[in-house]
Amino acid sequence: MEFRTLVVPESSSFRIGYDTRGLMLGSCFISHIGNKMQRLKLPVCVNPFGVIYNPASVVRSLIRMENPCFLEEKDLFLQQGIWSSFDYHSTFSSPRQEEALSRMNTALEHAASALRKSDYLILTLGTAWVYKHKRTNRIVCNCHKVRADEFERYLLSPEEIERMFSGLLEQELYRDKQILFTVSPIRHLKDGLAGNTRSKAHLITAVHRLAERFGNVDYFPAYEIMMDDLRDYRFYEADMIHPSPVAVDYIWERFAETWIAPESRNLFGRIEKITAAKEHRPFNKSSDGYRQFVRSMLDNADKLQQDFPFLDFREEIDFFSNCLTE
Repeated sequence: MEFRTLVVPESSSFRIGYDTRGLMLGSCFISHIGNKMQRLKLPVCVNPFGVIYNPASVVRSLIRMENPCFLEEKDLFLQQGIWSSFDYHSTFSSPRQEEALSRMNTALEHAASALRKSDYLILTLGTAWVYKHKRTNRIVCNCHKVRADEFERYLLSPEEIERMFSGLLEQELYRDKQILFTVSPIRHLKDGLAGNTRSKAHLITAVHRLAERFGNVDYFPAYEIMMDDLRDYRFYEADMIHPSPVAVDYIWERFAETWIAPESRNLFGRIEKITAAKEHRPFNKSSDGYRQFVRSMLDNADKLQQDFPFLDFREEIDFFSNCLTE
């Protein structure tokens, strides 16, 4: 007997590899998957403006990347002694206005370049609930703890979400890019169970309509894998909201099997061995055993760099070299 519902993602002719460049935007779930890809040296830009939860903000972020318009002092606001922007995560904020502007404009420049060079986009939508700032009359990426009465909160319809992305994907810039949508498995319980379900349903409906309409749009069922394949509270963090590391790893494995080229996956084990070794913290750095381990990792990194010049192990090579001189 089978005591689980195995979710099998649909395959695509497009494959992610070391010869393709990607841009990833969306909820913190995309950061988990994107960080794994960056750790494996895949050329991908992940959430350059920070975590984005709703589809309107994802679209707005992409529009800003298309025609970069750098922020000025008037575009920031002061909240509890911190300068912020409604278009950026709080990690870009600062008590110093010039520092916040520098961080945000540098990120925009980097993001615009990543969009132009990208072969594919992975967009993870977290919620259809949005907050519109009443004074500026626009949906925000982040409320930055501004008083709730300064916002109007409402639920985007599937039609609104579809229309937002359709206007974007019809542009020439996106016609040659592969677009992969996912819906985040993170539960937005602040919206209530019914509100969370409605929200996810609106997102899924809109995304499938887009996939039916555009030949370069696909869907990866991260949400369905969490809800139906794993389907147990032991696969959540203690907050019962976020997927646990085990769940993220499982969804990553399903994603890699479906979307990453086999010849690229064949390198993952060798790369992971080196990146994991760099993070290792020994009890005794001066021991012969550790120095022998470091020399071995340095040799491995040098060989991979020589055999596969498109990989960048400069950081690891410098780290292991410094360990031997300490």
